[in-house]
Amino acid sequence: MIKGKIILIVALVFVLSGCSISFNSKDTGATDGGIFLSINQGNTWQQKVLVPTTSGRPKAINALNNNALAMDPSDNKAIYYGSVSNGLFYTYDISQGWQIAKGLGQATINNIAVDPDSKCIIYVAIANKIYKSTDCSRNWAEVYYDNDPATKINTIAIDHYNSTNIYIGTSRGEVIKSFDRGISWQTIGRFENGVKKIMIGPSDSRLLLAATFKKGLFRSTNSGDSWVNLEENLEDFKSSLSFRDLAIGEADPGRLILATNYGLLRSDDNGDTWSKIELITPEKKATINAVAVNPKDSKEIYYVTNTTFYRSLDGGENWTSRKLPTTRAGWNLLIDPKNPNIIYLAVRKLN
Repeated sequence: MIKGKIILIVALVFVLSGCSISFNSKDTGATDGGIFLSINQGNTWQQKVLVPTTSGRPKAINALNNNALAMDPSDNKAIYYGSVSNGLFYTYDISQGWQIAKGLGQATINNIAVDPDSKCIIYVAIANKIYKSTDCSRNWAEVYYDNDPATKINTIAIDHYNSTNIYIGTSRGEVIKSFDRGISWQTIGRFENGVKKIMIGPSDSRLLLAATFKKGLFRSTNSGDSWVNLEENLEDFKSSLSFRDLAIGEADPGRLILATNYGLLRSDDNGDTWSKIELITPEKKATINAVAVNPKDSKEIYYVTNTTFYRSLDGGENWTSRKLPTTRAGWNLLIDPKNPNIIYLAVRKLN
């Protein structure tokens, strides 16, 4: 009788703790992946990986590696998690767990964007394709296909003023635009290096910033009709053309925080001039994977490396650091625009 009770208790512990879903993951024994939530600006973290199932037996995305992370611009509780080789997951309340976006398969999600005017319209980049859902991730249709299978779609951006305008950036070096929500496409920028990220000015959607892997930033002030190379503006900072991440300080028009192999740089005039932000660690040892800025206070800057989470509340004059709550590298950061104390940290195991 006692032996039977012990077996029952062990079984209950296993079920209630959540088990990893049988995804296409090599890290089957590792459970410190997925995503973490902080409600106190990164002081403490909670892993949020539960996937409720109809069987009543919970599963989890705790073995997965992150590749993309996005928030619905119209709903701060709607979060989209793009995995490496395991497809897309989404939640409308992280305390209630995650759902699988069926129909996309076990793909690597390169980027995610949600229409600011319609939360059920979602765009996802997978390999050389763009998929679109118009019914909140229930069904997906291919809306862009690059005829070169070696080309990757790295980034998607949606015009917040006119959401019929969609921008994508390719590993071949183009910025491609759709004027009709993905029905047709036109190349509006062609650079010598792959486009890693496209960002749109929060106060003027005609402002576009295209970040390339190794050739720095390009800027357009007319929705992509013409582009200016900002390489010369960064020439005083060695290795600053090797892009890591870019954040816009929404509270201060013109404020940009650029993470490169050089470290962190700040511009207050949309990239015309730059100044160095002093870090705790030497720049060569600060491998910054993601940077984020509080949308309500541009002095609040966060960045994450392979091992450490950093926070400054005074524009980079002083920093505090915390060891990551995982053995994996910090890969993406999101700040809740309605409650900036809430931060999402997605992690990834590096080879």
